[in-house]
Amino acid sequence: MKEIFGYELIMDVPGCDLSIMSSKRKLEEYADSLCRLVGMKKYGKTQLPYFGANELYTKGYSMLQFIETSSITGHFSEYWKKAYINLFSCKEYDHLSVVDFTKTFFKSNDIKYKLLVR
Repeated sequence: MKEIFGYELIMDVPGCDLSIMSSKRKLEEYADSLCRLVGMKKYGKTQLPYFGANELYTKGYSMLQFIETSSITGHFSEYWKKAYINLFSCKEYDHLSVVDFTKTFFKSNDIKYKLLVR
């Protein structure tokens, strides 16, 4: 029998709405809503530093939200209008609902994802 430590959902979200992905308030809302969607308890506040402002292609928010079962991370490229989001948890969750929610939240027409069972 294979032992499962956790589940990691890796999402590339192109064509994000710039007004959402460049808003600290909206990114906090995303983290809060995602935790509620999958029934996970936040551990501390969402960290959202703004990085790379000196280069057009690197500027944007990075996100870290610890959850009691692991973490949600995200990097948001304003130049490419693309989000790179990972959800890792030792607790099983419905990854397809996370994919659908994320695509809708960022108003993307496409999303590429992979679920790793670790």
